[in-house]
Amino acid sequence: MADFRVLHRYATSLLETALEKNNLDTISSDIDLLVNTMEKSRQLQLMLENPVIRPELKLNILKEIFSNKISKESIDFIEFIVSKKRENLLEEIGRRFLQLKDEHLGIANVEVTTAVEFSNEQTEVLQKKMENVLNKKVRLKFKIDSDLVGGFIAKVDDTLYDASIKHQLELLKKQFLTGEISLN
Repeated sequence: MADFRVLHRYATSLLETALEKNNLDTISSDIDLLVNTMEKSRQLQLMLENPVIRPELKLNILKEIFSNKISKESIDFIEFIVSKKRENLLEEIGRRFLQLKDEHLGIANVEVTTAVEFSNEQTEVLQKKMENVLNKKVRLKFKIDSDLVGGFIAKVDDTLYDASIKHQLELLKKQFLTGEISLN
């Protein structure tokens, strides 16, 4: 897991620099664009991972793509990463930076899986409840899973909050089988 230590070190350095220069919002939106672009472009990922392509060419390609879209500070950071021959970790460094930024701002990212799309009212209620449970601001990201009968499953980091009907039925079945409850 040496890569995690490396990408954490670079991401932390970028966060500290952004905080010192008071441009966290700008750097964050730049890195978000960088990560989203790299997620969507398999060719860009393969190019950065290819050891045959010279670092200077990789840097020129990255500058061509991003120079008019992101700040000079972010371009300088990309140059620094390429100069250290860590361009293959650029996407992961960006993701780690965004995680560290959210931690710094006290924001929890919650992945919510539901059987059907939540209404605005349901979303607001869930957001408030999760903020109370976590004592943080919450950013909800929804996905639909038709296998759920109803309810939802919320995932925050490594913690799972399972409020699905399927899970409740499994708990009920377990209680019946162990004799904790009966129909009498």
